[in-house]
Amino acid sequence: MKKKFQLLTGIGCLCLCFLSCSQPPYKNPALTPEERAADLVGRLTLEEKASLMQNTSPAIPRLGIKAYDWWNEALHGVGRAGLATVFPQAIGMGASFNNDLLYDVFTAVSDEARAKTAEFSKEGGLKRYQGLTMWTPNVNIFRDPRWGRGQETYGEDPYLTGQMGMAVVRGLQGPEGGKYDKLHACAKHFAVHSGPEWNRHSFDAENVDPRDLWETYLPAFKDLVQKAHVKEVMCAYNRFEGEPCCGSNRLLVQILRDEWAYDGIIVSDCWAINDFFNKGAHETEPDKEHASAKAVLTGTDVECGESYASLPQAVKAGLIDEKKIDISLKRLMKARFELGEMDNPELVSWAQIPYSVVDSKEHRELALRMARESLVLLQNNQNVLPLNKSLKVAVVGPNANDSVMQWGNYNGFPGHTVTLLEGIRQYLPEAQLIYEPGCDLTSDVTLQSVFQQCSMDGKQGFNAKYWNNTKQEGEPDVTTQISTPFHFITTGATAFAAGVNLTDFSASYESVFRPEKSEDIAFRFQTQGITKLSINGEEVASGVNFKNNAKIYTLQAEAGKEYRIKIDFMFRFRDAALDFDMGREIPVDLNKTIQRVKDADIIVFAGGISPAVEGEEMRVTIPGFKGGDRETIELPSIQSRLLAELKKAGKKVVFVNFSGSAIALTPETKTCDAILQAWYPGQAGGTAIANVLFGDYNPAGRLPVTFYKSTSQLPDFEDYSMKGRTYRYMAEAPLFPFGHGLSYTTFRYGDASLSTQEVKEGEQAILTIPVSNTGERDGEEVVQVYLRRPGDKEGPSHALRAFKRVNIAKGTTGNVTISLSKEDFEWFDTETNTMRPIEGDYEILYGGTSELKQLKAIPVTIK
Repeated sequence: MKKKFQLLTGIGCLCLCFLSCSQPPYKNPALTPEERAADLVGRLTLEEKASLMQNTSPAIPRLGIKAYDWWNEALHGVGRAGLATVFPQAIGMGASFNNDLLYDVFTAVSDEARAKTAEFSKEGGLKRYQGLTMWTPNVNIFRDPRWGRGQETYGEDPYLTGQMGMAVVRGLQGPEGGKYDKLHACAKHFAVHSGPEWNRHSFDAENVDPRDLWETYLPAFKDLVQKAHVKEVMCAYNRFEGEPCCGSNRLLVQILRDEWAYDGIIVSDCWAINDFFNKGAHETEPDKEHASAKAVLTGTDVECGESYASLPQAVKAGLIDEKKIDISLKRLMKARFELGEMDNPELVSWAQIPYSVVDSKEHRELALRMARESLVLLQNNQNVLPLNKSLKVAVVGPNANDSVMQWGNYNGFPGHTVTLLEGIRQYLPEAQLIYEPGCDLTSDVTLQSVFQQCSMDGKQGFNAKYWNNTKQEGEPDVTTQISTPFHFITTGATAFAAGVNLTDFSASYESVFRPEKSEDIAFRFQTQGITKLSINGEEVASGVNFKNNAKIYTLQAEAGKEYRIKIDFMFRFRDAALDFDMGREIPVDLNKTIQRVKDADIIVFAGGISPAVEGEEMRVTIPGFKGGDRETIELPSIQSRLLAELKKAGKKVVFVNFSGSAIALTPETKTCDAILQAWYPGQAGGTAIANVLFGDYNPAGRLPVTFYKSTSQLPDFEDYSMKGRTYRYMAEAPLFPFGHGLSYTTFRYGDASLSTQEVKEGEQAILTIPVSNTGERDGEEVVQVYLRRPGDKEGPSHALRAFKRVNIAKGTTGNVTISLSKEDFEWFDTETNTMRPIEGDYEILYGGTSELKQLKAIPVTIK
């Protein structure tokens, strides 16, 4: 029997050996990804290599390579691929100061991504927004509140950004050391890139001081590369010191590859290589062949775009050696093997995650928890909050019932979004509630949408058909349903729908409008492209590039009738946009608003701005906004005027501010009794805010950015010097400082102790801080630890080095311990232009804010 077993075992080993030996090495999952990639690259033609180095990589059937698109998004949930749990926008999650919770969030996000990819894989090769390579997190420093994309970051502080960014990477990529990676994350946009949006394709961030480079712009990227081992880095659109970032020898070769020993993938931002040669852009190279060669030679491995198709011509012209192309391609193929994308899914444990995790109950609860932890109570005069549930409440403002606003940008689509109005309705009967929109975000005329009165084939909203040609020829390439007012824009390389071209496409949207009453209905558009509106088969309006949400038609609607609406759209070049809504136009009458809310005991005003006016390279023609950025940071004047009138009427006002960045709320601190910063809080935002307003949750979020008093406190937007910016370099007093946030209880800091007054190599300094809850409620406190080097007159006033969010019961004291290693005492060395622990005397500052006068100090020496 024993001999028979040995014989069978030997036969099995021979069979395995035969199977292994009978297939090419790149197909053998027993080999390392490096070995498999090297073998596969050697079998490819030059033209095939070039095709695999573009984000949309075609199938190569002769080698069994499936189609794959490197481009996927997961900024705050799986983006742009249908149903997904939508967590708060990144800046809001930064306000949680809870990197452990952020790790849990992105573990959930990666679960959903893997489940969705498995589902998409059943249809064949993976298309855009279906793959396993997530182009997140954005760890650029939010240096100026005017930047529209600052909402995608974790704030203005390098340490906070690094800690939050590493949590995202670890949650997405999964545990290290397994046979297959869960996903691949991407640190973007490397590195000196924080607006403006309107000129990012030609802007040169030149003359950046070495101190600002190493102390502000690079630390978060270094953390993600060297500590979290992020698998991808995305280079930015702009130039740095004269070179486009995606062809920057200084950034990509000297710093990233050589100094940091990064051996992962570098991906270009979308169409950034075209900026090398496009007229009006950088124009550093004469054509796409030179641009592609330059980018690959400086380490950009995969292009989001199509210029790399010219690489074979670049080789023939002697601009680049094919061996240099092989270096990049090996990195790309290695990554695909690491993810298991080239193997049988049955071998990959991550591929077995069930689709039921998508928007699951557990993930919805996690979205609610993160939304709660993101909320920052900025002001609470005379403890007007929390609200008594017996009060009559008027909910006023343009953001009170806007679900799409809550999604932020780079978002997925939740099963349901709770708006602030819906959240308050969970607490109050209709008899105690007044809803009055009051005003638009920025305009003196507000549009009360009737979009939800449109439906077709039993589904609410519009049926959408897309063709990847400009004449609606043939069968549609994509069909889908649009259930909310349109907000489509391809800047930032965002397709109107998955599978639709960014250029040279056409679309048709149809629905039936069944008006509930007879009235005039305005059709508003803001477009970049050719648009035609038809009603009941008759063309009623058309045009090119409508601006400023123009009213292009008014329908005299009659109750009981049906109106078949059709919108045709065509676009040929870059930067398509289509914003559409329909409804009754109501001129803002502040007196009427006051009269309608006169019986309310308190006003909850939902204001601020919206991703419709701030974001990535947007074509918005509204005073005060430019290209997705803001020109001024004050609250839009129509909202300020309404708040002032409510104050004059003797109303107590709780202002809930929705925004992706800091608003200069100086007048509002006088017209409003309480101010709650809500960011763009995701699908559970309305519930979370209502929980805070009515006292079922005690807020503990902290500002990850400085709230300035006015635009006049800001330096030139295009100046990348940190002088005068953020809490670290600001000389004037802000409106609300970085790290600020109130609670429904109070905390007192005792005198901290330090385990050693001299920190030496290999040692830990243990800081123990007694924190007492002296109020009437249990609550959370964010303990913040800053470092100051008294002898440094040119550096930051102080810099965050640790934080911990802790729960302390009322009437108790908690001893919060924080370990500081020598590495935590890194400071800029002006002699060597490096960050390193410099010997000498420092001060450790600690407390619940960055405001110096509220912090306690303890001395320490670095040996």
